[in-house]
Amino acid sequence: MSLGFSPADWQAFGLSLWVALWSVALGGPLALAAAFALARGRFWGRGLLNLIVHLPLVMPPVVTGYLLLISFGRRGPVGEFLEQVFGLVLSFRWTGAVLAAVIMAFPLMLRPMRQAIEAVNPRVEEMAASLGAGPWTVCRTVTLPLIMPGIVIGAVMGFAKALGEFGATITFVANIPGQTQTLAGAVHAYLSVPGAEGAALRLVGLSVALSVLALVGAEVLGRRAARRISGA
Repeated sequence: MSLGFSPADWQAFGLSLWVALWSVALGGPLALAAAFALARGRFWGRGLLNLIVHLPLVMPPVVTGYLLLISFGRRGPVGEFLEQVFGLVLSFRWTGAVLAAVIMAFPLMLRPMRQAIEAVNPRVEEMAASLGAGPWTVCRTVTLPLIMPGIVIGAVMGFAKALGEFGATITFVANIPGQTQTLAGAVHAYLSVPGAEGAALRLVGLSVALSVLALVGAEVLGRRAARRISGA
């Protein structure tokens, strides 16, 4: 059942989900590692790292997309290296859309994870260590379960952000139907066509519904994880 959506609309929807899933799968572990480094680490450059990971929150998305283009484009230093060594092309490909989504969603994934780590009482981990548990065992059996609500909320928020990402994506990989056109790109394309406001409105409604589901899902999953940890 099409529900009024064209095959191209469903293709854009599917690509949005695909990009969002990959962005969480790739960016989530990196965000968790950065959260541990910023919450627990004491090293030179910590302030700089904190600045860099939060830049996408305040920079215009188009600027982020342009920086990606000149760095990871086929003529950019990183993009040329990836293509020559690994055969991986990012610019104007769905893989580039994933990279843009990871960067734009990264701060939203990191912040709740970092807050959850900072909320853990170090004495709990010290007690586990005093009973003979090694660092990895303490992390796996004590720390990770305690910060699970933050991880869940960060992952869902990152997924929602990646699902609606537009500015950096269109600048880096354009808006090619069937290749790089996501839901946000499809809405933008419809708004450029006279008389296509109805089709754009349907996609807007779908995007809003997905965003609401993601926010509600983050709240529900976060509460469930918290209750499980507390033993309620």
